[in-house]
Amino acid sequence: MLYAIVDIETTGSYALGNGITEIAVAIHDGKDVLHFYETLVNPHRHIPLFIQSLTGITNEMVSSAPSFQEVAGQIHELLVDKVFVAHNVNFDYSFVKHHLEQAGYALNSKKLCTLRLARKVIPGLPRYGLGHLCHQLGITHQNHHRAGGDTLATAQLFSLLLQKDEKNVAASMLKSRNREQYLPPHLPVEQLDSLPQSPGVYYFYNAAGKVIYVGKANNILKRVKSHFSNNKAGKQKQDFLRDIFRISYKECATELMAHILESTEIRKLWPVYNRSQRGFLPKFGLFLYEDINGYKRLAIEKHRQSYRPLYSFNTLAEGHTRMRELIDEFELCPRLCNLVKANDCTGLTESGHCNGHCNLPVHDYNDKVNSALSWLEKHLPSFAYLDRGMSDNDQSCILIHKGNFYGMGYIEDERQLKNLKTLQQQLEPMQDNDFIRNLIYKHAASFPERCHPVV
Repeated sequence: MLYAIVDIETTGSYALGNGITEIAVAIHDGKDVLHFYETLVNPHRHIPLFIQSLTGITNEMVSSAPSFQEVAGQIHELLVDKVFVAHNVNFDYSFVKHHLEQAGYALNSKKLCTLRLARKVIPGLPRYGLGHLCHQLGITHQNHHRAGGDTLATAQLFSLLLQKDEKNVAASMLKSRNREQYLPPHLPVEQLDSLPQSPGVYYFYNAAGKVIYVGKANNILKRVKSHFSNNKAGKQKQDFLRDIFRISYKECATELMAHILESTEIRKLWPVYNRSQRGFLPKFGLFLYEDINGYKRLAIEKHRQSYRPLYSFNTLAEGHTRMRELIDEFELCPRLCNLVKANDCTGLTESGHCNGHCNLPVHDYNDKVNSALSWLEKHLPSFAYLDRGMSDNDQSCILIHKGNFYGMGYIEDERQLKNLKTLQQQLEPMQDNDFIRNLIYKHAASFPERCHPVV
């Protein structure tokens, strides 16, 4: 078996929008380098200054170099029918495959990552970057961050790893559809093995331990594997794969619960790679309070951390529209509903902006407010959506209370639905938002038999 050990220097971190400035290929038989090829490449685009500083390759150096199109045939001939080997192989492979395709050549090689191989053959080292491995293992590494120097250092590392590979790790990594060929370079395969095939939410973490992506799945293992099943050349995909160091998960009884938890976690953690559901939470709520004169008053205000609103709105205008419906239907006072800024309604009554009902006795006016809230409650339903649980002894429960999403959890007895406070103690309260609300209402409409009234 022959191996093609490859290293490239580029103008950026992803193939789709960047060029190759240098490439080196070492043909290796498992023990020694049989042939070595190296060339600068003219990317026909500007090399960023920080990359010039890192690699030492300047725009002037590549100005007279061949384009990748000119050397593509020679490179393809070197790589075809060989195992493509590199340190963080998916990065180099994505660039080379993309640019070969642009030149009219197909590449579909088996891949072997010396970074992942080193972790398995020589476990327990502090760091596994190429430079650190060479230093720790006494490998000569000249011309660091140049394609030729890094390729020859990788070739020495590869020879050493194969020599120490008593358990035939490399051979197992090359088996058809082996996970090692497509996993991100920093993600241990053991973490993939630990994932369940059940509904839930999964979390990807970066090197600093920060959550960078949250996803939901009906089958966690299958969904996570799908993230790594292709190696697209775009920036987002390449950055995404490079940043994944760890996975964790939370199992849920149903896909609906996983969907709700995903939405909640995204809006709580704001992971950098989550593009959807990143809108703002509802900012305004309908609140009820009693003033110093004993009048029950309604107000549309921004959300408060310590007080749950009667109902939530995405915009102030949406809240004011609902408030005016209540004022018109139940003859409430606009001033006592905080839609008019005034100390009293003397001038408002004369101008027609107040209906005069604020002159009613406190008890009578409060009855109107209570009627408005009763009407609102009837139009904003309360129900528990029950479905299968985590075991045969429980059921999942999602609670809608007065039109708002309260939270979810698991109950063992449907008799708990007869006492709202007891039920709420069994559930985990969660932040309400219109996305989750609409999701639950959609499922409730499709499966009305799963909806149960709560007292």
